Amino acid sequence: MPPRPAASTRAFFLLLSLSTAFAAPTQAAPEPPSVEARVTLVAGGLDHPWSMAFLPGGGMLITERSGSLRLLSAAGGLSKPLVGLPKVAAQGQGGLLDVALSPDFADDRYVYLSYAEADGSRSGTAVGRARLSDDGTALEGFRVLFRQEPKLSSGLHYGSRLVFDRKGYLYISLGENNQRPTAQDLDKLQGKVVRLKADGSVPPDNPFAGRAGARPEIWSYGHRNPQGMALNPWSGELWENEHGPRGGDEINLVRPGRNYGWPLATHGINYSGQPIPEAKGGTLPGMEPPLFWWPKSPAISGMAFYDADRFPAWRNSLFIGALANQNLIRLTLDGDRVVAQERLLVDRKSRIRDVRQGPDGYVYVLTDASPGELLRVAPADSGG
Repeated sequence: MPPRPAASTRAFFLLLSLSTAFAAPTQAAPEPPSVEARVTLVAGGLDHPWSMAFLPGGGMLITERSGSLRLLSAAGGLSKPLVGLPKVAAQGQGGLLDVALSPDFADDRYVYLSYAEADGSRSGTAVGRARLSDDGTALEGFRVLFRQEPKLSSGLHYGSRLVFDRKGYLYISLGENNQRPTAQDLDKLQGKVVRLKADGSVPPDNPFAGRAGARPEIWSYGHRNPQGMALNPWSGELWENEHGPRGGDEINLVRPGRNYGWPLATHGINYSGQPIPEAKGGTLPGMEPPLFWWPKSPAISGMAFYDADRFPAWRNSLFIGALANQNLIRLTLDGDRVVAQERLLVDRKSRIRDVRQGPDGYVYVLTDASPGELLRVAPADSGG
């Protein structure tokens, strides 16, 4: 018989179970239904693919965590690794991570990359941009635009999604490098979402610009490890998802100057089964509660709103990859409320790292494996 947990641990689990039983509408149903989907293999043989960006006129760029950027042509051919990339710290969860195209890509051909950058034994998230060569074989003139400071990671919690808003500002999600208290420190760039101009400079109207002791890049803080971020196509607001510890994966509406709580406010516990040492509750005054959270962590990564006409049944949906649960989550939205959820690709048992809506109206996912795959997904009854 396993040893009985200490009284303090039993009390914490009792409180957690009560909060789950009587939670606010942000609470997720514990047993979402599994739904069939039609899946097509688009490309295989990838080395832990992390992100993708669709190119105008067809094809896409795909990052591999080991440090390579590949171009998949409109015809389906996968290129050799492009040249001209920065050196990445491919250790633990680090490596080459997100990829995004400039809002003016048709004119400037700029490609933005986020990656883990080392400084001695520690590393942190960096972001840079370069021009995609006309023949698609190289990045030209790569320049670093942003570095997470200080560098504190030993291979964990880089966050690292890139999103441009409708005004052309660049948002970067940053993990707290597994250094929990730093998410609350405004003089550090751990556990933050930052906002920059496209050239890497800081907008003067950022919420902490000009404030002594605070980094002017910061847009929001109190995040743990945000590995999904997307712009809501209907409201224009920035949404983000992040890994909780053991339980407490969450979705947030990211707003300027707001504190999202970690590690003071969390619905999760430590992997050891003990409470988070700094935690004071699931929600706290002055801190933003999650829009939606899971009592058992799916280990979420990637995020895509669905607003295409191809599959009407999927409109007003939010897709999120699940690494630990090895499936694709579809959340049905009513405005900013999650009203239902279901799981797709359950039988494939693949760690889903990224998910995007394609220009053709299909949903595309990357599986975090070596060899990893790019899959095209449609409703099972669509015939697509």
